[in-house]
Amino acid sequence: MTSPTIADADPVSAILAWLQEHPGVADTLGGPGRVSGIAEAPWPHLLVGHGPGGDLRDLKWATAPEVTLEVYGDPGGWPGRAELRRIILRCAQAAQELVEAPHVPGSPVISSITPSGVLLWSPLIDKQPRWLMNLSVVLHP
Repeated sequence: MTSPTIADADPVSAILAWLQEHPGVADTLGGPGRVSGIAEAPWPHLLVGHGPGGDLRDLKWATAPEVTLEVYGDPGGWPGRAELRRIILRCAQAAQELVEAPHVPGSPVISSITPSGVLLWSPLIDKQPRWLMNLSVVLHP
């Protein structure tokens, strides 16, 4: 059996699994089944994906890639902008709790999760409401 490498330390998988099981996130979003890797109903919905930046350092041990959180409202415009902002910030805070959680063997070790930019209001072209933010995740295999 080979040892895990930096390529095995996927921050999106770790944060996605954490947020899918987090009871506070389910409450904030209005129920279970509202966190995934794609924008889909039921609304509001949290999408967790790979971010546009980060720091791969020397690709030997720890890296600091970005993970993007996107919260989508219903295409009809609800909940409102302020409520969706509250939702994405609560989900980001829940993601930060992963740093203090007991380590699960076989998963990457996450030592830091911090905001890496601004909170951005970015509705879709069809006016579906959406907020975005990036998290810098320091992890190693």
